[in-house]
Amino acid sequence: MTGVDELSDSTEVVEMEDVNSTQFQVEKHTWDGLRKIIHNSRKSTGVVINKAPHDFQFIQKDETSPHSHRIYYLGMPYASRENALLYSDIPKKIRKDALLVLSWKQMLDHFRASPHHGSFSREEELLRERKRLGVSGITSYDYHRPSGLFLFQANSSLYYCRDGQNNSFITAPMNPVEIKSQSSGTRMDPKICLGDSNFIGFIRNNDIWVTSIETGEERRLTYCHKGIDNPKEDPKSAGVATFVTQEEFDRFTGYWWSPVAREESDGGKTLQILYEEVDESEVEIIHVPSPALEERKTDVYRYPRAGTQNPDITLKIAEIRTDNAGKIVSTQEKELPVPFTTLFPSAEYITRAGWTKDGQFAWAVMMDRRQQRLQLVLLPPTLFVPANQDEAGRQESLDALSDTVQPFIIYQESSDIWINVHDIFHPFIQTKDDEITFIIVNESKTGFCHLYRITSVIQRGRYHWAKDDFKCPVKEEVAITSGEWEVLANHGAKIWVDEGTKVVYFQGTKDSPLEHHLYVVSYDSPGEIVRLTKPGFSHSCSVSPTFDMFVSHYSSLTTAPCVHIYKLNGLDSNPLHKEPQFWASFPFEVTPPEIFSFTGKSGFELYGMLYKPQNLVAGRKHPTVIFVYGGPQVAIAGAPVTLWIAYDTGYTERYLDTPEKNPKGYEACSVALHVDKLPNEPNRLLILHGFLDENVHFFHTNFLVSQLIRAGKPYNLQVYPNERHSIRCPESGEHYEIMLLHFLQQNL
Repeated sequence: MTGVDELSDSTEVVEMEDVNSTQFQVEKHTWDGLRKIIHNSRKSTGVVINKAPHDFQFIQKDETSPHSHRIYYLGMPYASRENALLYSDIPKKIRKDALLVLSWKQMLDHFRASPHHGSFSREEELLRERKRLGVSGITSYDYHRPSGLFLFQANSSLYYCRDGQNNSFITAPMNPVEIKSQSSGTRMDPKICLGDSNFIGFIRNNDIWVTSIETGEERRLTYCHKGIDNPKEDPKSAGVATFVTQEEFDRFTGYWWSPVAREESDGGKTLQILYEEVDESEVEIIHVPSPALEERKTDVYRYPRAGTQNPDITLKIAEIRTDNAGKIVSTQEKELPVPFTTLFPSAEYITRAGWTKDGQFAWAVMMDRRQQRLQLVLLPPTLFVPANQDEAGRQESLDALSDTVQPFIIYQESSDIWINVHDIFHPFIQTKDDEITFIIVNESKTGFCHLYRITSVIQRGRYHWAKDDFKCPVKEEVAITSGEWEVLANHGAKIWVDEGTKVVYFQGTKDSPLEHHLYVVSYDSPGEIVRLTKPGFSHSCSVSPTFDMFVSHYSSLTTAPCVHIYKLNGLDSNPLHKEPQFWASFPFEVTPPEIFSFTGKSGFELYGMLYKPQNLVAGRKHPTVIFVYGGPQVAIAGAPVTLWIAYDTGYTERYLDTPEKNPKGYEACSVALHVDKLPNEPNRLLILHGFLDENVHFFHTNFLVSQLIRAGKPYNLQVYPNERHSIRCPESGEHYEIMLLHFLQQNL
């Protein structure tokens, strides 16, 4: 909820009519008055959103250094408008009677990361939409610990720098090195090869490429995309997550480096990349107005509407063979021996994928179309055979496959409602060839998301290549956590597993649904769950790889967001009873909102946040509105879905099934089919929409307005011609907020 009030040169005092002794005066601001208020408010909220450091990496220093760790992170330095790559050194000793505030140090010397011409490429723009990125500068980075290599995207190019290699650390800002390219096209999703940091992978024009940092050699690995600027004639991609996978399942990549490089007898190496290949031939094509409106153009997209065809998907492996000098000798595309749909007929979505730590298996999490069954499958790299062979060569490759090489479905979860996608999967190194143990979360068993340690039996050669016949028996399943609370498991959530002491650190809501805390518990003999963070606050934490420190970004009802570092003191032999000791703080200041609660009609306790105006006067009432305003008296809708058959498969079918199976549900939920129930008085309904929206297409507003006109209903419409689903232009964002408040002020 937001309280808005500020003295202005252009205000009008209005007496409220609805109450007796509780009458109060409201200042009606002019448009210019509201503009000043919003302009000042956006300055302060921008600090809240962007300022705090995040994406931490701990590096332990040697014993001779006065500092125990160097910590790297992204943040927005003072007086800067873009994210930067920063670091701080953590001293080994501190004064207990003093507050140590770590200084933010720039890693890069006067480096501007945003595009110089002020605009992003189409690929960058769409990815920012899917990730809901509102900041500019360096928004993410990849880090390779053994080599100290940092890789990041900036200025529509790729850059790298090094720090911490062989315990050598910079003391002054450095200049990053641009990775040059001879080919055109934006390089997206850059990643460092885990087995050989000399190589990096990236996506260009919907195909996977690699380049050598040392030699500058660049090689295209896949040839799915033809380079035709027409999705109808060029429907395939490699290594790129589809729109639905990004928007509804939070997976933004489509390729994964193997963590291990296979050493060859001649001194060379074989590197492997697991990737998703997508064929959108049968997916509907839609046309959305282009940013180049003056040229009367449209952008073309593949968009699977509810009940229509999703993309065809499969998993493949790309192999890179190098010589002893690190030069690429050859590359090869490998595919599954039978079609993906034959192996896994119910798999509609690949929601997560990767490799086990030793590179023995690639793995993937698959879900059916109804999102009621989740399967975790292991895929041995030797299962993949060379692609693009003639018939004789392919048959020879198939004959060479061992009877023991096959997929293994090591885990399955089912629900009669739907399954939420999560990010928690920690496979342990195998100690027995016929078993694999891992930690995963499950929400379907109890209705609450909890950690489980599972051991599955891998029975090689005992499966038939029939439909869905690769499920492994579960030997042991142990609940690590339990109770009517949740382990945080999605939106990038992590667990930190200390295999030396057999404990797992995780974040959850054990103490309060309002508070996120860091906890530790034994996964070997589950029992006591120990909270490591202070009660009364909500924490977002990151644990060091050596499990001796953690950083917490926290806040409370009365405390503005803070970022503190804690040292875990105690014996490794008793890891559950290590005491977190406050060690240092990052400077960060902002005025927090208030949290309130009330009991709703359903009997459940509901919570909200109240943002008060900066010039709050004690004893004076201020007009307050709910952020999502559906009434009373007026209603506001921004980029609304008005006809659910026109929204995407992944989101809509999760809750409504397909239109064919649930036509009444779709009809009941689509507001555009019920405009007769909307009011007949003017200034009761405000609709706002970005004309270029590629997520909730402007069609939804267009159809709703057409229905309103047909029914003779009044409405107010505000269109943002150059905005997508999220409003990016600062002027548009400011206008949007003024429009909301002015409409409420004039009509409530």
